Amino acid sequence: MSYRTLAFASLGLWLGTAAVAGFLFLHGQTEPAVDGRQAILLSDSERNLVLTEMRGMLESVQGVTEGIARRDMKRVAAAGRVSGMASAQQVPVSLMVKLPQAFKQMGQVTHRGFDEIALRAESGEPEEMLLERLGEQLKNCIACHAVFRLTEAEKIAR
Repeated sequence: MSYRTLAFASLGLWLGTAAVAGFLFLHGQTEPAVDGRQAILLSDSERNLVLTEMRGMLESVQGVTEGIARRDMKRVAAAGRVSGMASAQQVPVSLMVKLPQAFKQMGQVTHRGFDEIALRAESGEPEEMLLERLGEQLKNCIACHAVFRLTEAEKIAR
């Protein structure tokens, strides 16, 4: 086998691998769910990680709401920061590959939204405007839950 043939074979394998990885990164591991949503297929531990992050976001919503009600902008900012982009950096790459691109985009918008709420609270934005922004933030949550569901891959295989 010549070096040229070996080089083309290597290039072909590399391009094929890159194409598969790109497809998986964009599409994730999903299948249609019986309720019309997209089921994201995850291991039990991966599903628990995502659900823990979602509960954290819900706790942030509660903290922002409580802070606004008490006119405590430090509380609003702190609650928003907990679910900001910094928390998204803790997701393992092995999990990110399984998540479809639309889910990842919704997640980024949501994390950035919490950072925005924190910045607005720190800048002294009126409570009414913060509540309006929080309402917009909750629309992201509702949209994501309307489109996706987390399913344990092991349960599908049975």
